[in-house]
Amino acid sequence: MPVTVGPYGQSQPSCFDRVKMGFAMGFAVGMAAGALFGTFSCLRIGMRGRELVGGVGKTMMQSGGTFGTFMAIGMGIRC
Repeated sequence: MPVTVGPYGQSQPSCFDRVKMGFAMGFAVGMAAGALFGTFSCLRIGMRGRELVGGVGKTMMQSGGTFGTFMAIGMGIRC
């Protein structure tokens, strides 16, 4: 179903914009999941202080990047 152009000349975003938006959404969701899982994982193995913050941050970045990449690929396939 085609999207109609609004009264102010609005059009739908390009495919590259959709891929960027998919990456950003996936990165945000991955960071949230990484914060939860990383915190529990690091506390379970006994990390404290700076080591805990570094471990949780690393887990957040890894899961955010991974999930963001897969969401970007999914959005690219949809275009």
